[in-house]
Amino acid sequence: MTLETGVNSQQVSLAPSAHLRRRMGYQKIMVAVMVAATLVSIVVTVGIVVSLLPTTFRLLAEITTQLFGTVWAPLFTPPQFGILPLLTGTVMIVTIGMLIGVPFGLAAAIFLSDYATFNVRRIVKPILEILAGIPTVVLGLFGLYILNPELIEKYWPIGEPLAYTGIGAGIMTGILIIPIVASVADDALSSVPRAMREAAYALGATKREVAVKIVFTAGLSGVVAALILAFARAFGETTIALMVAGSYPKLTANPGDPMQTMASFIGFAGIGDAEVGSNAYNTIFLVGSLLFFVTLIFNILGNRFIARFREAYE
Repeated sequence: MTLETGVNSQQVSLAPSAHLRRRMGYQKIMVAVMVAATLVSIVVTVGIVVSLLPTTFRLLAEITTQLFGTVWAPLFTPPQFGILPLLTGTVMIVTIGMLIGVPFGLAAAIFLSDYATFNVRRIVKPILEILAGIPTVVLGLFGLYILNPELIEKYWPIGEPLAYTGIGAGIMTGILIIPIVASVADDALSSVPRAMREAAYALGATKREVAVKIVFTAGLSGVVAALILAFARAFGETTIALMVAGSYPKLTANPGDPMQTMASFIGFAGIGDAEVGSNAYNTIFLVGSLLFFVTLIFNILGNRFIARFREAYE
C-alpha cells in the first residue's frame, strides 16, 4: 500500500519495516514458547493423576476395610494396610517443622522488609536464598549424626533414647523451610508501598506497629502464599524424614519415637524389592495419591484465601 504526499506525489510505503517484522516474529516465537511451557505443566500434572488413580482404585477395592487400621506393613506377609501410622507421623513431623520454620521465617522477613538497612539486606537476602538450596541429604546427615545422638537422645525426657526420632526430623524440616518462608514473605512485605509506611509514621505509629499492623496486614496474602509453599515443601519432604525419623511406621504420640511419613515410605518402598503389580508395590501409588490430593486441597484453600484478601497497589 502506498500513499501520495506533497507536490511531487512522493510514494510512502505503509508496510512494516524489516526491523519491525523481525520484532513481531520474535514476539510470536516467545508467545509460542510460553504457551508450550504452560501446556507441558498441564500435561505433566494430568499425567501424574492418570498414572496414580487406576492403581490406587484397584488397591482400594481390595483393602477398603483395612485402610484405617493401626498397623502399616504392606511389604510383609501377611500384609496390613492401616494407614494411620503414616498419617500421624506425617502430621507430627510437618507440625513440628511449621512451628519452627514459620515464626523464624516470618521474623526474618519482617526484619528484612522494615528493620534492616540497605547494606544488611543486600548481604542477608542472598544468604537466605542460598540456604534454600542446601541439599536435604546434608540436613538429614546433620540430624542423624548430630541432632539425634547429641541432643535428643541425651535430653529428651519421654521414653527410651533412640537413634531415630520424629522430633529430630521435625526440627530439621523446620530449618529447611525457614529460608522459603523468609524469602517469599519478604518479597510480599517489601511490595507494600512506602507511602503506607510513611502515613502510619505521620500518625505517630512506632516502627513495630508499622511493621506488624500495617505492612504485615497489607501483605497478608503474600505471607499466606509463603506458608502454603512451606507446608507443601514440608509435607512432601522425603530424605530428612527417612534419614532422621527412620522407616518404622509406629502409631505414637511421642515425638521422640521413630516414625515414618507418607513421603518417606514412598522413598523406602520405591527402592525395595516389591514385585511390580503386587499389593506391596501398589501401595506406593496409594500413598502417592493421598499426598497429591492433600497438597491439592491445601493449595485450593490457600488460593481462595489469597484471592479473597489480595491487595492490589499501583
